[in-house]
Amino acid sequence: MVNIKDMKDAKTILIVDDEQPIVDILVHNLVKEGYKTIEANDGITAVNMALEQRPDLILLDIMLPKMDGLSVCKRIKNSYNVPILMLTAKDEEIDKILGLELGADDYITKPFSVRELMARIKANLRKADIISDNQMVEPTTNSEKKKESKIIVGELELDLDKFEVKVRGEIIDLTLREFEVLKFLASQPEQVITRETLLEKVWGYEYYGDIRTVDVTVRRIREKIEKDTSAPKILITKRGVGYYIADRD
Repeated sequence: MVNIKDMKDAKTILIVDDEQPIVDILVHNLVKEGYKTIEANDGITAVNMALEQRPDLILLDIMLPKMDGLSVCKRIKNSYNVPILMLTAKDEEIDKILGLELGADDYITKPFSVRELMARIKANLRKADIISDNQMVEPTTNSEKKKESKIIVGELELDLDKFEVKVRGEIIDLTLREFEVLKFLASQPEQVITRETLLEKVWGYEYYGDIRTVDVTVRRIREKIEKDTSAPKILITKRGVGYYIADRD
């Protein structure tokens, strides 16, 4: 039996899908896991519900009536930062990439396993909570602690308190996921990190066989921090292995 207090404190997840059987399955499993749910069956309703009710996470299908999922994602992300998991069909590769480029935090292909979906939901909520907690902490006056809150590698500077990235002194606008990837790599300069490790450590769930999420995110980071993406100097690919941050002055 679900405790009333637990339900009061439960995270709210907005489910956006025009296929009612899928919505019903998601509602059943999410409620069983202790989440509260709200549902929308079209894109316009989804945007309105998201902006009015501010759910903690959104499960967003791409193929929607009235407004497609990619447009919904962009509209919501322009207003507030909420974890968005895109639901895509197996043959919608371009939509997965576009979804990530528009700010989606993750995607999962239909048909999906409930276990995998729950793992991804928990990971994204946990990451959002960590970010929120860190932003609420009062800044320390201790100079040593301030120094520790920054990572500086060559022309790259990350302020972990402000979630701010500078390249050659210029502030770069990154999504939360892009920042986390860059932070993980920059904390271990010159060390090659595999895609599988990034998926596990940054996205926070087990490796399920699709590492393209990592590649798309890295590509987006490069477009923002590199002068020439065809010849990157900061975020380097070790062909067949993974990625690393070059420690160059």
